[in-house]
Formats: sequence, C-alpha cells, structure tokens
Amino acid sequence: MKAEDVAQYLQEHPQFFNDHADLLADIQISHPQDDKVISLNERQIIALRERNRALQDKLLELISFGEENDAIGEKMHRLSIALISVSNLDELLNALYFSLKEDFSVPLVAMRFWNIPNADQSKTEFDTISEDVHAIAESLPQPYCGNHVADEIKQWFGEDAEHLHSFAMIPLNTTRTIGLLVLGSPDPERFYPEMGTLHLKRLGELACTTLTRYSQLENTGGVTA
Repeated sequence: MKAEDVAQYLQEHPQFFNDHADLLADIQISHPQDDKVISLNERQIIALRERNRALQDKLLELISFGEENDAIGEKMHRLSIALISVSNLDELLNALYFSLKEDFSVPLVAMRFWNIPNADQSKTEFDTISEDVHAIAESLPQPYCGNHVADEIKQWFGEDAEHLHSFAMIPLNTTRTIGLLVLGSPDPERFYPEMGTLHLKRLGELACTTLTRYSQLENTGGVTA
C-alpha cells in the first residue's frame, strides 16, 4: 500500500481514530526539526503552531499593505487638493513637480505634453517630440515600470539621465492622449516590472484631467467664479 492510499483512506474514514483511539497515544513519529520522536498529538500541535505562524505572517503582510495604501491615498488626496487650488498652468506644473519629488520622494520627474490648447509652447514640457515617442505614449494601456526607456525619453532628464536605472512611464490620456509623465530613479528596484500600477494610473488620470482644465486658463488669467 502506498502512502497516498493511507492518506486517502484516513480522509475518507474520519471515524478511524475514534474506533482506534489508543493509536493516538501509541503512534510515534519524527519531530519535523530534529531527531526526537514525538507522539501524533504533539505533531498535530506543532502543525497547528506552524499554520498559526503562517497566518500571523500573512496578516502582518496584509496590514503592512493596508498601511502603505493608506499613506499613498493620503498623498494622492493632498495632491488633488493642490491641483484644484491653483489658478493657472504654471502653478499646476509647480504643484505637480513639488508633490512628486517631496511627497512621493521621486528623485527625478520629466513631462512632455501635446494637443493642449492655449498652452505656452516656450515651456520645456511642450518641446517637440518624435513620432516614436507619440507612438509609445499611445500604445501604453497602463503605466510601464522597468529599467529601460527610449533614449529620447531618457534624455529628458539631462545630465542626470546616466544615473537613472528604473523608470515609470505614465500615459496622460482620457478620451485622447495629451502627454507622457516619466518618473526616474537611480535605484533599479524603485520601479520594477512586477509592481502594481493602480496608483500610477490614477496619478496619470488626475494630472491629465487637471492639465486639460487649466490649460484653458492661459487666456483668461485664472479661475473665475
């Protein structure tokens, strides 16, 4: 008889140990961590402790994720308030740069925009970009995280480009793509391919919506009641 047959039999006949209760005290098995011999009851206790420890570790992990999400949510809330409180596009860009660098601790940030009416084309953010970059932004269904970006995009960071080893590319789009937001870090693990992108996607949607709105203020001089 194979071990699998014994295990299956015991699963199908749970009353076995009721009918042979003396076996619970008499059976001795190896300790899972050393060479001692212990009873079946002791082995069950060890198994329950191991399971409890695994559940505790999982609970602590979930609590950590929850606390991290709460912290990110608070930062997103502060950024949202900052963006809706500005009165023109310059203030909006300053608020976005400040939040990403100071609140989210992103070392370097670069942005390029297009298809925004009434925008000041003299700003670096509106520099002409190639069709390849347009195609990259249009092709991203969600933010990209990884260690490589196109050379043209990397050069947006100027002299700091050579020190960057991980990137997050966030397409700015709602009904259409109006730009690309790129975050850079010298830490190769800061933006890694397997990381979640939900918060990055929400960041892109927030930036895109407010940029579209406040670009209209260039000709009005600010928000009116």
